[in-house]
Amino acid sequence: MAEESSFAAHIARYAGRDPLRLAVAAALHAFVLASIEISELIGLGALAGITGQEHGRNADGDRQKDLDIRADQLIRGALTTVRCAALASEEAEAPELGDATAPISIAYDPLDGSSNIETNTSVGTIFSILPHRPTELPFTAPGSAQLAAGFVVYGPQTSLVLTLGDGVCIFTLDRIQRVYKMIRERVEIPVSANEFAINASNLRHWEAPVRGFVEDCLAGAGGPLGSNFNMRWIASLVAEVYRILIRGGVFLYPADTREGYADGRLRLLYEAHPMALIIEQAGGAASTGRARILDLAAQTLHQRVPLILGSKQRVAYIDQKHSGASPQAEPGIEPSLAKTTA
Repeated sequence: MAEESSFAAHIARYAGRDPLRLAVAAALHAFVLASIEISELIGLGALAGITGQEHGRNADGDRQKDLDIRADQLIRGALTTVRCAALASEEAEAPELGDATAPISIAYDPLDGSSNIETNTSVGTIFSILPHRPTELPFTAPGSAQLAAGFVVYGPQTSLVLTLGDGVCIFTLDRIQRVYKMIRERVEIPVSANEFAINASNLRHWEAPVRGFVEDCLAGAGGPLGSNFNMRWIASLVAEVYRILIRGGVFLYPADTREGYADGRLRLLYEAHPMALIIEQAGGAASTGRARILDLAAQTLHQRVPLILGSKQRVAYIDQKHSGASPQAEPGIEPSLAKTTA
């Protein structure tokens, strides 16, 4: 693959000599270096002492695996050379304040989907880079303020998905050369696709709009959506979003009636915000069902939020159900055409 398609060349073109962009580029290079080490560690698994065993709980109360800790250590190590005003990790109770004159702050989830480690299923790293504004507290801006966002999927290939606010690119790790090379640019999510991802075992706990959407999908070609659907559920946000970028569809992790799930379980700052920016930059949509994710600002570091994202028409259809409407077809499609266009 040509040199101009490498991650390093792509970031150099983006940054130029602009001080803010150079700061973003430095952070991205740090995440890339850490992700290569994490990828190699995951590839060795138990041979490197990674067993998927629990090591207590993190600051937010989630079960913490051995690789959660190692991944966080590797990322923190890589970021030590980056000028950063504040750093927020899923594994830390509070943000870590750094150089108050630095132009950026960074939030990240070092290992998404860590419950999948012992079953050899895809996991990943998610990150968000924001401007630092001295007059504001760190991490209190809406998601639309992000300068860059991305995630790494450690799967059959190790792939990096990145947006710099001007579309979405996908890079895959060349394991021999230990560099990322671009495989897709200007990624566009299909407007409508016949796949949905949700943990159906929680159906009895869902709100009526979510239950109604899933029932519409299960009704198949004879239902309101006029098409047969497939259901997917990997329990790894990075893997779910990667699939949607490639094939379309919709992912739902809604709020429900269980204790601790009233606001969903995914974190706004370092999970929902970066994924929403990526999805929107690829032509999709991301919502709570009642509000656009990128319009929301975190009130606390580990604030949770319901998350619905994917193909624009599917998300709009779910939003319409939450609004109390009874959609006969996806928004923008005449009812008489619903069965032929879904």
